[in-house]
Amino acid sequence: MSITLYALDGCPHCEKVHDALQDHDIDYETIWVEALHSQRNEVKRVSGQRAVPVLVDDDHGVTMPESTNILQYVDRTLA
Repeated sequence: MSITLYALDGCPHCEKVHDALQDHDIDYETIWVEALHSQRNEVKRVSGQRAVPVLVDDDHGVTMPESTNILQYVDRTLA
């Protein structure tokens, strides 16, 4: 499985996604992003926007922003 999570240290929404992935024993890589939106070019390149969290699931061809949507995806698809 190839899961990547773009996250910001200290972001409560990102922490919820981290917790869900860990609770389900899902292997993933975290890419920590810059605090300034203007410097989040990698996030923009993969998702079209600069907000985090963003989950990328290469196995299913999914790139998803918004923690609520990501949490549902983790529960329904990855768990």
